[in-house]
Amino acid sequence: MPKLASSLNNVYNKSLDSLAPSGIRSFDKKISNIDGIIKLTIGEPDLNTPEHVKKAGADSIMNNDSHYATQTGKPELRDAISNYLNKMHNLNYDAESEVVVTVGATEAIYAAFQTILNKGDKVIVPTPTFALYFPIIKILGATPIKVDTSDNDFVLSPEKLKETLDKEGSSVKAVLLNYPGNPTGVEYSKDDLQKLANVIKERKLFVVSDEIYSDITYNVKHYSIAEMLPEQTLYISGLSKSHAMTGYRVGYICGPSPIIKKLSMVHAFLVTATTNSAQIAAAKALKNGMQDPVEMTKIYQKRRDILQKGLTELGFDMPQPKGAFYMFAKIPEQFGQDDEAFALDLAQKAKVGVIPGSAFGPGGEGHIRFSYAASDATINEALKRLKAYLN
Repeated sequence: MPKLASSLNNVYNKSLDSLAPSGIRSFDKKISNIDGIIKLTIGEPDLNTPEHVKKAGADSIMNNDSHYATQTGKPELRDAISNYLNKMHNLNYDAESEVVVTVGATEAIYAAFQTILNKGDKVIVPTPTFALYFPIIKILGATPIKVDTSDNDFVLSPEKLKETLDKEGSSVKAVLLNYPGNPTGVEYSKDDLQKLANVIKERKLFVVSDEIYSDITYNVKHYSIAEMLPEQTLYISGLSKSHAMTGYRVGYICGPSPIIKKLSMVHAFLVTATTNSAQIAAAKALKNGMQDPVEMTKIYQKRRDILQKGLTELGFDMPQPKGAFYMFAKIPEQFGQDDEAFALDLAQKAKVGVIPGSAFGPGGEGHIRFSYAASDATINEALKRLKAYLN
């Protein structure tokens, strides 16, 4: 095995020194070797990709669809995305000039920030939230401005947004929104979004709106800020969660054509194009699988109710998730507020794996995140073990 030349030990991008590993993945790895552990850690559907979607991907391979796709995505998939968003979310994007297919929503997030940020810029990030945003912003030489929303039911208020913008000044180039939220499951109402849009439209700002869980909501309608502020919004989503396709790595980003033209260059430099068979499967999912997320959501809602009822009986407090498949529970006061110590002790003694809330930024301290993308039986067993642990 090669050994790095000693002269190259310090030859690398120094901004990496300021980055920490993913708190979610590193904690999951730390507890994964515990024998018999039940893991409610990673946000990945345990459901299988629908059969008609799998068949479309397999047919693509067998039909020798093995040449480079158009860099911005196969035309049939971009058409399917455009039609799907119009029908399901009242969004209007031109498939040719305003849609780029990416390698999951993760690449879309990176490409978005790479396109709009320069060194020294700032991005407002309401927290607690998915921690991936922080290192991406920092590695690009910008600064995430973390805004704790825990005192407002985990929703960014227009007053807090305006206050932060006034304080941070013209170096703020974007506001990041993620809803339904990871880790809280909290959804923004139409009124919430309109009030935020009213603040943002008066400023020279982009909105980067990560709505990957928009098709998994419980008895509420999902609204996109892109409907209210299309001229300033970069809309991000994908099929990983809605159609249980995490391993296919198909996401997409939409926005006004001038900025999407710039972003498509970044995308091409990063990955050239997304895998053909995954794109064909995704097109099938969006064209013929509109009911698939509805059926999956019914399953997740049942699991949510089981978990919330059980946790409430055990003394935990949490907002009721309106979407996604996470529950963000406040640790009962008598057990202290060191969420990492609590989660580690829970894993070691009760063999139940959860993610410490501090991994999601300010406002997450003293909480733990449960992923209920697991079977009813698994959730019930986890609650049984948790009860024994607390007692």
